[in-house]
Amino acid sequence: MNSKIKNLEKKLKINMNNISLLKESLTHKSANQNINNERLEFLGDRVIGLILAKKLLDLYPEKTEGDLDKRFAKLVNKKTCSKISWSIGLSEYIIKSDPKKKVSEKDEKILSDSCEALIGAIYADRGYNYVKEFVLRLWKNEIKKS
Repeated sequence: MNSKIKNLEKKLKINMNNISLLKESLTHKSANQNINNERLEFLGDRVIGLILAKKLLDLYPEKTEGDLDKRFAKLVNKKTCSKISWSIGLSEYIIKSDPKKKVSEKDEKILSDSCEALIGAIYADRGYNYVKEFVLRLWKNEIKKS
């Protein structure tokens, strides 16, 4: 498993200090009721929100709160997080109770939750500035569309 995790680090161009956080971020609750990605998902959701809210404020200084909120909602919703998760191949690394059952593009909730948990793990391990660069790189195309 550790070699697979190392491959993911290389693929995503990240360098974790605490590999167990990365593994936890990929662990679905069906695989482990006690140590899974739910808490990191909670954290990651807030981290993504903070980074993207600030980016929108910087990009659109003349826009109203209502307009910013609509743009923000498109960037942080389950569909967008799932799409990003799928695009980086996170589905290949998600740890579920049945390893033979693959996560598909239709599994939006699992993909979205894993994406948020990954962001939470990177934040917890490497801090705000590191995860900010990572999030902005992953969301670059979505931000352009906003």
